[in-house]
Amino acid sequence: MDLSDAVLQRVSVHYVGNKGNGDELINSKAPIELRDDERLIMRSSFLSRFSLESERYAFNHLVSLDYNEVYNYCLNTLAETETFQQNAINIAKCLYEATEHPKIKAGDLYICYFENCEVEGAFVDAIGIFKTETKSNFLDLELGDNKEFKFELRVGVDVAKFDKGCLVFPTNAENGFDVLLFDSANKGEEAVFWRETFLNVLPQATAYFQTNQFLTLTKQFIAKQLPEEREITKTDQIDLLNKTVEYFKGNESFDKKKFEEEVFHDPGVISAFRNFETSYSEAKDIEVADNFDISLQAVKKQAKVFKSVLKLDKNFHVYIHGDKSLIEKGFDPVTGKHFYKIYFDEEE
Repeated sequence: MDLSDAVLQRVSVHYVGNKGNGDELINSKAPIELRDDERLIMRSSFLSRFSLESERYAFNHLVSLDYNEVYNYCLNTLAETETFQQNAINIAKCLYEATEHPKIKAGDLYICYFENCEVEGAFVDAIGIFKTETKSNFLDLELGDNKEFKFELRVGVDVAKFDKGCLVFPTNAENGFDVLLFDSANKGEEAVFWRETFLNVLPQATAYFQTNQFLTLTKQFIAKQLPEEREITKTDQIDLLNKTVEYFKGNESFDKKKFEEEVFHDPGVISAFRNFETSYSEAKDIEVADNFDISLQAVKKQAKVFKSVLKLDKNFHVYIHGDKSLIEKGFDPVTGKHFYKIYFDEEE
C-alpha cells in the first residue's frame, strides 16, 4: 500500500452531535470548496495516521453485508462518484444514530474521496471518514503594513490530530472491503462505538494480524499468567520472551506445535499455555490459528515491547539477550541482599 501519490478530490463536512444527549445533526448541502494548498494540507494530515503496518479490517454484519449501511454507502460512492454528497449525508446520519452513549463526544465529520491510492499494485479510489472531537486555542498572528503585530485568538481543530478515522478501499469488496482504522480512544465505550457500533468492522485474518495477535497472547501468558501458576524467575521469563521473538524472526511460517516445543519445552508449561490460549480466545471472541505466515513487520513492532531488561532496585538494569545460564541468582546472608553473578569472556 502506497498513499504518497493519493489525491484528495472531494470533502463533505457535517456536525454530528450526541443524539442521546439531545444534540443535533447538521449536514452540509454540498462538498466544500478547497484551494490547492488547503487540499494538500488536508490530504497529508488525514492520511498521516495510516501506514503499511496498519491492521486491515473488513465490514461485517451478522446476517449479510447487505445490511451494513456504511458498507453500502461506500460501495455506492465508489461505483458512482456523483452520489458522493448524498452518501456522505447518509454516513453522517448513521453516525448520529449510533451516537447515543453519554461518553461519546459531539464533533465534526469529514467524508473524503481520494483518488490514485496504490493498493497491491493497482491504483484505486478510496473513501475516508474522519471525526474530530477536540478543539484547541490558536493564535492568528499578523504583521501589518506599519510593522505592528496584531493577533486574534481563535478556536479550531488541528487536522493532523483527528480523533477517529477510517479509509475504505474497493479491494476485497466481496468480503467487506479493505478498511484501515484509527482511533485515539483505544479502550472503553468510545473505541467500541466507532469500530463496532458505527462501522461494524472486524479484523482480517492477515499475516500481520495473526502474528501480532499470537505475540500479544504469548507475552501476556509469560508476563502475567505463568508467574501465577508456578515459581518462575525474572531471568526465566525474559528467556522465554527472547525465545519467542527468536522463533518468529527465524521462521517464515508459524507452526504452533513446533513453537511450543522450541520455546516452552516443559509439557506442564505447554498445557498451561493452551489453557490460557483458550480462555484468551473466548474473552476476546477471536480464533487463534495453529498455522499462518509470519509478518516481519508485526514481529519488528512487537519486539519493541518484549522486555529483555532485568531491573534491580533503582541501581542497575541488566539486558539479557542470550544464554540465561551465564547469569546466576543468589542471596548473601551477611548483607541480607540478593545478587546476580554474570559470566562473560570479554569486556567491551
